[in-house]
Amino acid sequence: MGKLNVDGTEIQVLQIEEDDYISLTDMVRKIDNGPALIEKWLRNKNTIEFLGIWEEMYNADFNAAAYEEIMLEAGLNRFIMSVKQWVSRTNSKVL
Repeated sequence: MGKLNVDGTEIQVLQIEEDDYISLTDMVRKIDNGPALIEKWLRNKNTIEFLGIWEEMYNADFNAAAYEEIMLEAGLNRFIMSVKQWVSRTNSKVL
């Protein structure tokens, strides 16, 4: 796993086969209300759908039943999802 340094902020870079992936949480860590940006992103139904597809492809332990429950809630005004909630409810892989 490599790292980038952008304006004094270290951002993890994970390489899987020939592809590089960067850490979104590292990118927003030093921004005011950075975690809130991730939570806003997680409120989006399209984001949840993308994460579910990703996990189904790469995580044999993914809790698909919990994901389906989340998808029923996603997109509603009252829907809120944090990274911790996503990981604990779906058994998502955290890198």
